Amino acid sequence: MDFTTLSISQIRELLKTREASAVEIAHAHLASIEDKDKEVRAYLSLCPERALAQAKKVDAVIAAGGDLAPLAGVPVAVKDVILTRGTRTTCASQILENFVAPYDATAVQRLENAGAVIIGKTNCDEFAMGSSTENSSFFPTRNPRDLTRVPGGSSGGSAAAVAANFATVALGSDTGGSIRQPAAFCDIVGMMGTYGRVSRYGLVAFASSLDHIGPFGRSVKDVALVLQTIAGPDPLDSTAAALPVDDYVGALSGDIRGIRVGVPTEFLKGLNPDIGGNIQKGIDLFSTLGCQIVPISLPHTDYAIGCYYIICTAEASSNLARYDGVRYGFRSPQHDDLRDMYRKSRNLGFGAEVKRRIMLGTYVLSSGYYDAYYLKGQKVRTLITRDFVEAFDEVDVIVTPTSPIPPFKLGEKVNDPLQMYLADIYTVTASLAGIPGISVPCGKTPSEPHLPVGMQILANHFDEARLLRVADAFEKAGGFQIS
Repeated sequence: MDFTTLSISQIRELLKTREASAVEIAHAHLASIEDKDKEVRAYLSLCPERALAQAKKVDAVIAAGGDLAPLAGVPVAVKDVILTRGTRTTCASQILENFVAPYDATAVQRLENAGAVIIGKTNCDEFAMGSSTENSSFFPTRNPRDLTRVPGGSSGGSAAAVAANFATVALGSDTGGSIRQPAAFCDIVGMMGTYGRVSRYGLVAFASSLDHIGPFGRSVKDVALVLQTIAGPDPLDSTAAALPVDDYVGALSGDIRGIRVGVPTEFLKGLNPDIGGNIQKGIDLFSTLGCQIVPISLPHTDYAIGCYYIICTAEASSNLARYDGVRYGFRSPQHDDLRDMYRKSRNLGFGAEVKRRIMLGTYVLSSGYYDAYYLKGQKVRTLITRDFVEAFDEVDVIVTPTSPIPPFKLGEKVNDPLQMYLADIYTVTASLAGIPGISVPCGKTPSEPHLPVGMQILANHFDEARLLRVADAFEKAGGFQIS
């Protein structure tokens, strides 16, 4: 039996009946990574000692007749911007190449408390800044569905690890689409909860008012199980919402009759026809499931990219000021004085995209430009949020493409940052509004080479249960295989 293709429920059943052990399942994944990740390059580092120690604990509980934890023995990959105690957390940057985290992120701790087995840390765009995982300081990750193409970004390593069966589920981070877009490119499920639904404690900050931690999986149910585990209040994160967590798995009833599905007219302009055709078929499927399809308008969508790249770069400029070569991280070995050490350490330690965003952010926050750019960007953000609030008075969920284009070739957009930024057009609006979103597979493009298409489903603040129910019904009705 191939243990690397199993769902969380299947792993649980094997452990329960003692047909397999958690150690065997962990070994199978580590062996698969050793054998096949030379091509995909999803992982930056592995932690086999930690994984096997946790697997042995799970097996010991089973041997003693104890109750199985919700994620007992489930192999998990963690994006390398999320802290894991005693393991390198590099943010795919040379400035943190040798940084070893002194504590676990809350999400990681909750996973291990639920019996999950942390396999390793996955590659990403440096400091989560990018849409292709080509901005990693170490190497690009390849898409397991087509090794000539990117897996998306910035959580491309986590998406690739799940798609290649190197982990059952994975954690990523999403600031403007960094979970949802790679999920679409790699033909899997990826979810960003409401801002504050999952604690950000232990997530290396990119843009603090936009950052989320969220799960990847090969099914909606697996994603729901992980979100159920990591969501909830956290005294270590003041932005974590003090709200109870719904029963996400129990919400997967399959019945979505009467659900009002909003389709925004603004999201269909300039769309790749192959993508648009599949999304329309997905919408038609919702109609056959008893949903009411409602055309809606989100009038400030055209301003979303400009608004997002003002706010996120401003916050990045502030957050990345701490990497100066003094307390931790890379320090230039040759410098004349303190100012020269700062300059050389940051120049050598940061990659081109990170420098670009720091400069943009510093500019929009600078004296004389703050009101014209950053303050105005925040006002536009309020208008975009208001669009969604008004839309959810009319509909229960909103359906859009996840990406305007299918996975592109490695190197195709590296020298065109504007085109790379525009690839986030369908995901940044939800990030700015702080609402939850999920990307699910929606078939393959009809023309050669038949690349994955992702459908994004959005819901109102803290309505993850309904969002997951709609996504699960779509999966059960064959929506993932639309042709």
